Amino acid sequence: MNGDETFIEIECSQSIKTGESVCGDAFKTVRLDDENRHIAVLSDGLGSGIKACLLASMTTTMALEFIRKNMDVLPSAEIIMDTLPVCELRKISYATFSIFDILSGGKVRVIEMDNPKFIHLRNGKDVQWEAKTMVSEKWPDRKLGVTEFKAIAGDRIICFSDGVSQAGLGSPENKFGWRRDGALKFIQDVIAKEPSVSARELARKITVEARSKNPEYKYLDDTSCMVIYFRKPRKLQLLTGPPFNEENDKIFAKRVLSYEGKTVLCGGTTANIISRELNRKITTNLKLIRISGNLPPPSQMDGVDLITEGILTLTEVCRALEAGKLYDLPLAASELTNMLMNSDVIDLIVGTKVNEAHQDPNLPVDLEIRRNIVKKIKYILEQKYRKLVTIKYY
Repeated sequence: MNGDETFIEIECSQSIKTGESVCGDAFKTVRLDDENRHIAVLSDGLGSGIKACLLASMTTTMALEFIRKNMDVLPSAEIIMDTLPVCELRKISYATFSIFDILSGGKVRVIEMDNPKFIHLRNGKDVQWEAKTMVSEKWPDRKLGVTEFKAIAGDRIICFSDGVSQAGLGSPENKFGWRRDGALKFIQDVIAKEPSVSARELARKITVEARSKNPEYKYLDDTSCMVIYFRKPRKLQLLTGPPFNEENDKIFAKRVLSYEGKTVLCGGTTANIISRELNRKITTNLKLIRISGNLPPPSQMDGVDLITEGILTLTEVCRALEAGKLYDLPLAASELTNMLMNSDVIDLIVGTKVNEAHQDPNLPVDLEIRRNIVKKIKYILEQKYRKLVTIKYY
């Protein structure tokens, strides 16, 4: 994908049934760059706990591989059902699934078995598509629905397990559960208030709202929601470290002026270079020191979205991304992490001049040099968070 094409953001929010240690739903996605193709699978294993987790994980793994290899739908589904281990208590092997195969040009194929029907929103309206039904002779009680359509920029596709649709089941307000219609109304209200809400945040809001329907705000089932959002890519450039040659200082400054997206400066030297070259002041709200945690507070400059300290902040962000703990961070690290998470295309611009201050043996042993930290951040963002990341060195 280049920066001018429609970006496909795929995110899933999952919560474990209260009292269990693992999630009985499973989610997998893969981006096949050479085919300009995305595949995503959400499965709900029978029951909850370890057995459900095993059933769902096996289903998502097999389904993703079968679709990747373009195998026929019905034989693939039969192999999945034949392979799943049998539950000793109920004497059945069972896991629902929803598969989304997204091809070049926005062509979408959805294959569903017993999950709540997916929602396709366009301009805030629920678009209905007719599904082709397939029935296996080996498993006549299992019906597959196959839907094909073309998505356009601005569309959202939402899919969830029955932990969402059955939330509040039996309560006076939701006697038959929240159901698809209740979730749909909530989703439409969220988008009306926040038209550009990300797939990640929308998925999180849906699972949290589902929990609120249950007694004592507990998760009475494993609860998963996947959102696919077709939109213009959100771009971010992060500049850190002074260029090796001072003549490249002007190139750094030009990037700040010309970049079509958000800009972050990590490091006092980097910020001072931009300040000097563009003749713009750096300001810091000293009141933020009290709430900034163990890192210096962020600063401001006209035309720049965020300025932070350098190596310590990047190290903190790297640790948070790797651990998946994106909240309760020092202020500067929290703001930078949120900007990375809310961006799709991330350009890392790294100056390669050595900062002698970082060679001090009294500094923490795990303090890596800037280039290694940036490489690690790139790897984590690509592998764990499905971002498109480039690095350019000066």
